[in-house]
Amino acid sequence: MPRPILATIHTQAFRHNLERLRRAAPDARVWAVVKANAYGHGIERVFEGMRGADGFALLDFNEAQRVRDLGWRGPILLLEGAFELRDLELCSRLDLWHTVHCEAQIDMLAAHKTNVPQRVFLKMNTGMNRLGFAPERYRSAWARLNALPQVDEISLMTHFSDADGPKGVAEQMAIFARTTRDLPGERSLSNSAATLRHTVDPAQAEAQPDQVVVSDWVRPGIAMYGSAPDFPEHSAADWGLQPTMTLAAKIIATQDLAMGASVGYGSSFLAPEAMRIGVVACGYADGYPRICPSGTPVLVDGVRTRTVGRVSMDMITVDLTPVPHAGAGSVVTLWGTAANGAVLPIDEVAARAQTVGYELMCGLAQRVPVEVAV
Repeated sequence: MPRPILATIHTQAFRHNLERLRRAAPDARVWAVVKANAYGHGIERVFEGMRGADGFALLDFNEAQRVRDLGWRGPILLLEGAFELRDLELCSRLDLWHTVHCEAQIDMLAAHKTNVPQRVFLKMNTGMNRLGFAPERYRSAWARLNALPQVDEISLMTHFSDADGPKGVAEQMAIFARTTRDLPGERSLSNSAATLRHTVDPAQAEAQPDQVVVSDWVRPGIAMYGSAPDFPEHSAADWGLQPTMTLAAKIIATQDLAMGASVGYGSSFLAPEAMRIGVVACGYADGYPRICPSGTPVLVDGVRTRTVGRVSMDMITVDLTPVPHAGAGSVVTLWGTAANGAVLPIDEVAARAQTVGYELMCGLAQRVPVEVAV
């Protein structure tokens, strides 16, 4: 029989999360962000749950081709745009919209020979200091694009660096609004945190200048996958989001420990009293973070307990004290939703690993079998 570990992708959770995000920004269209192979979930596995979105946003042409091969005929946006001139041929062939964030990309468009003008999203650097034109150069970049016959509609976009924290979006929003005043084109501003935390009715915008008015397109990433963009201030449950990935494995053995007995490499855990532990068929080679310390939460048969000792390549050990009935064959939920409906948020596990839920999703190992729950 196969090794007893399984990742489950929850189609209905994607539908639920998309609807939740639409309620947060009712007047906006939604890009479903599926970069990094849909945050480790697999584009083909998430497509049915996400096809209610208005478009798909991603990074590379292989992923764009996969979305087209699934039958999607709507908008697809390349978030980093073209990397070389010949990429624009693929944009034409696959009917892709693409970001323009530097002068070199405008030069490529000027040199591109096409009879079909392309839809572009002109990106402004309002303080993230990754991609985008500085505000003082933005309008001249817009003018260059607008003069090109290779360019059709120009949309305007930026990316918020602090939408998930106390600094918020007011400063960046003010820069964007001031710079784009009277420029035509749709706006795309909000990531997951901005969509959930900083969206207001346009009629209230003047009274709440620190809020984002979502005008045309939002770009939710992590929230689509059931993770809170501002954990630990808010949990996924606080935002009404559902986990889209469950990682679960079974106990393959148990051990009875005397008080003072050690567990695992380095003997880092010593039993404070006589106790029983379970050995779980999951380790860092499956994508469970090695850095997770003793005490990281898990669910055993849907009951919350904890890990003990170090995570090894293929195994984790867990405390069975709260679940005395558990034994070989019991299901251990490492993150996600247990059979009894109990939820262990991926954000909690990520926090114990001193990282974020994104990394755990993207780090699911290839050797872990995956099924899709409709």
